[in-house]
Amino acid sequence: MGTNLFDFGDPFVRELWACILPSALVIFFCATLIPAPGRVRSAWQRASHPFRNSLTLEQAEAYEAAYEKEERSFADAYTPKPVTPIFHAVILSSFALFQVIAWLGLGSYSLAVNARIWDVILPVVTSVTWLYACFRPIIWPSQTVFYDLFVLYLAHLLTGLIILGGSLFDHSVYELPLPSRISLVARVVNLSVITLLLATVSNMPFAVPSATANKDDVSKSVGPEDYCSLWDWISFHWVVPLIKKGTYNTLNEDDVWKLSPTLSSRPITSLAKDLGHTSIIWKLWAANSGDMIWDFFLTLISVTFTYAGPFFLQRILAAIEHPSPENRAKAYIYAFAAFLATVLKAETDCLHLWFGRRAQVRIRTLLMASIYDKALKRKDFSGTVRKDNTDKGAEKANDPKSSADVGKVVNMMSGDANQIAFLASGMYFIYGAPFEIAIAGVYLYNLLGLSAFSGLIVITIFWPLNQLLARRSVAISKGLLAARDKRMGVLNELLGAIKFIKFFAWEDRWIKRTMDARKKELSWMVKSRINSVLFSAIWTLAPIFVSVVSFASYIWFGHQLTVSVAFTAISLFTMIRAPLNVIPTWIVFMMQTKVALDRIQGYIDDDEVDAQVSSLKEDTEGRGSTEGLGIIKGSFKWNEVEEKGDKGKRKVTASNSGSEATSTLEEAAPERTFELRDISVVFPEGQLTVVTGPTASGKTALLMALLGEMTKLEGELVLTKNPFKVDKNGLMHCLSYAAQSPWLQHLSIKDNILFGSPLDEDRYEEVIEACALRADLDMLEDGDSTEIGARGVSLSGGQKARVAIARAVYARTKYVLLDDPLSAVDSHTATALFENLLCGPLLMNRTVVLVTHHVELVLPATAYLIRMLDGRIDAQGVPEDLRAQGVLEEITHNENVHAAEQQEAVQSKEVESPEAEALKDGVAPAKDKKKNPRKLVKDEHREEGSVKWSVYNTYLKATSYWSWAVILVLIVIQQFASFGERLWIAIWGDAYPDTSKPDSFAFPSFITSDHEFTAQSPLSASHYLNPATQHHALTHTNMSFVTQGIELPPADKHPMFYVGVFAAIGIGGGLILLLTLIVQYFAALRASKKMFKQLLDAVVHATMRWFDTTPQGRLLNRFSKDIETVDTSLAGTLNAVNNSLATFFSSILVVTVLFPFFLVPAVIIGYMYQRLAVGYLNTGRDLRRMESNSRSPIFSGFGEMLEGVVTVRAFGAEQRFMNDIHVKIDLTVRMFYNFWMLNRHLLLHFDALGGMGVLAATLFSLSGYVSAGTAGLCITSAMSFCMSVYWACRHWTALELDLNSVERIVEYLDLPQEPPSIVESCRPPAYWPSNSNEDNLLVVEDLCIRYAPDLPNVLQNVSFSLKAKERVGLLGRTGSGKSTLAMSLLRFVDPSSGRIIIDGIDICEIGVSDLRSRITFIPQDASLFSGTLRENLDPFREHDDSECLDALYRVQLITPSQHQSQRASAEASRAASLHEAEGSVSTVVSVTESETGKMKITLDTQVSAGGSNFSNGQRQLIAMARALLRRSSVIILDEATSSIDFATDAKIQATIREEFNDSLLLTVAHRLRTVIDYDRLIVLDKGQIVEFDTPYNLIQKADGTFRSMCLKSGTFSELEAAAKAKAESA
Repeated sequence: MGTNLFDFGDPFVRELWACILPSALVIFFCATLIPAPGRVRSAWQRASHPFRNSLTLEQAEAYEAAYEKEERSFADAYTPKPVTPIFHAVILSSFALFQVIAWLGLGSYSLAVNARIWDVILPVVTSVTWLYACFRPIIWPSQTVFYDLFVLYLAHLLTGLIILGGSLFDHSVYELPLPSRISLVARVVNLSVITLLLATVSNMPFAVPSATANKDDVSKSVGPEDYCSLWDWISFHWVVPLIKKGTYNTLNEDDVWKLSPTLSSRPITSLAKDLGHTSIIWKLWAANSGDMIWDFFLTLISVTFTYAGPFFLQRILAAIEHPSPENRAKAYIYAFAAFLATVLKAETDCLHLWFGRRAQVRIRTLLMASIYDKALKRKDFSGTVRKDNTDKGAEKANDPKSSADVGKVVNMMSGDANQIAFLASGMYFIYGAPFEIAIAGVYLYNLLGLSAFSGLIVITIFWPLNQLLARRSVAISKGLLAARDKRMGVLNELLGAIKFIKFFAWEDRWIKRTMDARKKELSWMVKSRINSVLFSAIWTLAPIFVSVVSFASYIWFGHQLTVSVAFTAISLFTMIRAPLNVIPTWIVFMMQTKVALDRIQGYIDDDEVDAQVSSLKEDTEGRGSTEGLGIIKGSFKWNEVEEKGDKGKRKVTASNSGSEATSTLEEAAPERTFELRDISVVFPEGQLTVVTGPTASGKTALLMALLGEMTKLEGELVLTKNPFKVDKNGLMHCLSYAAQSPWLQHLSIKDNILFGSPLDEDRYEEVIEACALRADLDMLEDGDSTEIGARGVSLSGGQKARVAIARAVYARTKYVLLDDPLSAVDSHTATALFENLLCGPLLMNRTVVLVTHHVELVLPATAYLIRMLDGRIDAQGVPEDLRAQGVLEEITHNENVHAAEQQEAVQSKEVESPEAEALKDGVAPAKDKKKNPRKLVKDEHREEGSVKWSVYNTYLKATSYWSWAVILVLIVIQQFASFGERLWIAIWGDAYPDTSKPDSFAFPSFITSDHEFTAQSPLSASHYLNPATQHHALTHTNMSFVTQGIELPPADKHPMFYVGVFAAIGIGGGLILLLTLIVQYFAALRASKKMFKQLLDAVVHATMRWFDTTPQGRLLNRFSKDIETVDTSLAGTLNAVNNSLATFFSSILVVTVLFPFFLVPAVIIGYMYQRLAVGYLNTGRDLRRMESNSRSPIFSGFGEMLEGVVTVRAFGAEQRFMNDIHVKIDLTVRMFYNFWMLNRHLLLHFDALGGMGVLAATLFSLSGYVSAGTAGLCITSAMSFCMSVYWACRHWTALELDLNSVERIVEYLDLPQEPPSIVESCRPPAYWPSNSNEDNLLVVEDLCIRYAPDLPNVLQNVSFSLKAKERVGLLGRTGSGKSTLAMSLLRFVDPSSGRIIIDGIDICEIGVSDLRSRITFIPQDASLFSGTLRENLDPFREHDDSECLDALYRVQLITPSQHQSQRASAEASRAASLHEAEGSVSTVVSVTESETGKMKITLDTQVSAGGSNFSNGQRQLIAMARALLRRSSVIILDEATSSIDFATDAKIQATIREEFNDSLLLTVAHRLRTVIDYDRLIVLDKGQIVEFDTPYNLIQKADGTFRSMCLKSGTFSELEAAAKAKAESA
């Protein structure tokens, strides 16, 4: 026929396509129904697998159902009804049948009137396509969307519009006759029917709620995304209910619907496990390949539509400049085509960003859950010494095994996981930019020929510098991450030991230590900023040089640079400027992300405990092949990090007063020297085994080895952990464990005891009675519902121990391991525990391993006895055999000396927290069963409404107002530069002869106007021009008034003059941009430093009561995520707001002056913008605030779990903790994801409104309201206005969301503070307090203490006076107020009335630092800090090495021979110490093993965070040594020897008597024998002093409280004799 198939001007071609396109689709649909051969099918499945959604709704619901243990198959989990609703079936089939009849009728009519054969064939073939549409809903019914019918209807609609539009165009332009009226009506009816069918299909849902989701809850508590209609999903209308709810109301967590199961943590994690690969990157790809591939293709489509808009705009302007009926009609078509391209671009943007965001959410969720899962299986390295590798290079600094502490892991969860996930959502930058450059390159080649590529020379010149900066950026990134880890590690240590730090007035030292770590981090940030500025300089100026070089070579090759060529090329060069920026920036970001990925991968690859230890690991050997509990020929060592290349030696860094020395040691820390050797023991089934031995002999290590928490060197661990195996007594073959330092969760007492086990009321009550908790629960107002604060802050030490014992006993486990629980309780409780628990029915038939020094007490029930000595079993056997061998007497010799003392201990071990005594004060009120228990820790505060001006002001003040004044001036200059660039282009065009006036071009850049970019992205705002300035209206406008009086050369003869000036303007604008960036970075760094310091000061100096009621995770959240926001994105966001507002106002000015008619639609569109923006801003702000708050429980729970991971694994409770983290992750991701879905909704509607604005401006221009010469400027001005409104809203919203972090920081700047550290007007003298004072040294007058105005007094009218050098014991039962009195002497609580006078000075008149630094407090639970033992003993270097060694010797930490040898070594090395910092001489003394295996402790022994590489007893001895060094005139001692063996304790008591002779010693006593020879005793009861006298007088007092205590002890005569001897010697 000779007809061109793509000549849509031909009516026949239009009708042919209307038949071919639907027919081809139907043929394809039918072909897919034909079964393919097996090989073809399998090949297709393999090829299409990466394109599929890896986690469908059916799979996700099945995973959830499997977890809930519901008997439901894959199909049962997702069971839509197999029939289509009658309504849909009737409409779809009926109207399709109508179409079949109509088209067949048309074909028959054509045949009857002898029309052309094609007029018969085409309608008949078309009717066949409608026949498919008719039968499809009937033969293959479905409740969900018919995607094939949707595509088919779309094809019919498109071709129908082309046919109808073509007829109207031919009639209006070529004056061809219209089709008959019947034909026109038929075409309109056809389009109406198709539209109705499309609407019907579009209204069908994606999925039908299964049994797991209630249909009525959709859009309420159940997310509508999975179940919404196709139209709601395409238009993102499914988020509207949330927007409506959040626009005028403050959203709460319950107002936000749950995540789709396909985005929930548990199904995603389950899918990753089923994939079965160890590589994180492989798992991430396998789980998200479909989303990322679709993101890729949709991005390319979006780029295409990006160019379609300028393409149509160019033709519109060309049609306006050459008016004719045809051009005018085409201009209208182009106008609507441009609008359609804008809408389609917005839709493809939304879709590709949705796929990317879904991948981001899944990746982030998977990484966070994987890190948590790994922590539950990873070996416990808490005792390893942290190495500060920040300055050693990137490789060591980021070795996850070197220091994977809480701080670093929190960084991985918050920072690294987010960075990797963000890469997935931003990958479109990487493949979108090259595609855009390729399109622009083709245009440039067609325009300039080979000259277009001469600019590559510039790229080649800049590329080596770019590579250098890229490599430097990666190194900087590693250093920054390591510095951030170090800072978080120091902060975690500081916050964990804040009470101890306050005891010693070390706040300023720790603030300095933290700020030193922060200073290193900021130095890396400065390097990063400098690198970023250099990057920006290269890629801001390079495109300008590229264009200049290309123009120069074009002219050099003999071509004439005409206006059309120059202007078009400038538009294209301007357009590729942003993608050229993006490529290197994202390459750097990818390399930085690789660093983060390697860190996580290294952590994931870390050593794990054996399968028989962790319930999360599959044990192919059946979870312990040997029955029982024991060790056979085993040797064990503490877990240690095996560094690469280690063969017995390794590098260890010791930090000493700011200098670093590196030494090669055989062993560098005590935890790496101690080993259990030649252990062979099988514990008797169903009986009690007692393990005893001196301090640091390996008792706890033996239990750790039994739990699988030590590295096995040889032998076999006999351990059975199988919860599904139950013996005849109903006991599971599992372990329960009570640690020496009790680990409790931040839950109620009852929940801690149950620990996830189902409640059995009878058993629970038996456990309460057996563990002697009944009296304590009766005393507490809320009973067992009392909330336990972080680290058990609301309970005393004894109560914590008994709750831990109750937890171990309540669990129905066959094996029970108890680590020295009796040392934490008083004599009555110890006896009760022995009689009711150890000898009671609850432990009957259970294998119990008890570590204790109290052998004599438990010996009657002991079936097997083990004595540990220096890491070996020194003796073991049944007590009778050991007695026969004479070993038992030796074991019990020391205990016999102290047995009576233990029987008369007066109270439980307790440094009672203020909260505990506040709860227990006086007589507990009658409990109201209906009353909700009091919450110790309140829900985290969340602001409401818009961000307050005070928050803005705080940040602006921190950055300096002058910085922003300079930035605003630079922004104004930048706007003038942008205007000057446009002005020069206009002058340039005017300089050509009149015969060569330019056409008009406008090319916006895809990358710069992309709606996903925010200042939160890794791309600094400096890498982009402002999107609103990217649309250059390159139209001819007479600019002679500008150049009047100035003689400019003609542009056709001197084109390089104009090119040069244009380049100069561009370079000037680029330099202004760089200068703005530098000032912005300066301001941001200033704010980062200042706000961090303010936050740190406020937190460290907050009251202890505030710490008791604030989870550590909230603090870590602010110091990690919120500070990171201030560090990175906030200043950029604020700068972007300033830029977008400046562009917005300049756009309004241009529109008002040049195009006043547009103000009418602009007002309407602006109003609609405002309505959308308000809903988005209000709802998004609440979601972001809730997201910030929901992160805190993740960090709190994670830190809490890491501290108790040994206990968690011992109980086999890992899966329950995983379930808990799944819930917490889902909550924070729910807020995050829904926020971005709001963003998608905003993007689509803003872009559609922008398209409408441009369409309105175009229609105005085509209607003749503006001249042809200014039409292009009007259209592009309207475009600029719409874009500026959009970006102003986006950036303002981003600013409000970023300021949420500042808001949260500001909240903590106003915490309740302790009294001033120093009161300059009232500084005590240097000798204060003086032990030479003959008068009373300590006077307490009418002291009353309460913890809050609404709480009763804990101490009431307490008065007493103590003399210098006097030794006074402080006694009283639980809740009597002892702890409060001791704390009040250090001003942890100020008196509500009365006063405390020390050496003549009222302590409330001086600073707390002056007070606490002059008084020594020795707590029970000693805290140690990372560093050397020397630094822990003497952090301020106030004593020499010999004094420190003497202190260690006096507390029995080193032997006499070690003492002498180390003193000699210290003297010898003192002269060389000046050269140690150079690294050539090592000052670290090797920690070696003696022949017995006992470690040797030196001053240079490394201490891990918290001192976890020392036993409890050793930590208490170190705390005692610290006090010996301090030699204060007033010493408060909370008897801290409960974890020490009795022989060592006796020596320490002698040391206390000898060393503290010159001090006033106030001892919070736990044993009567300890204080029976003191000068006086204070006995408290219910907050009042009931007795105060010498021990002898008190013991002689009839009916006296102290006498009663002594009588109950069973050793009254011995105590009386001791008291009498003391009285006689006085």
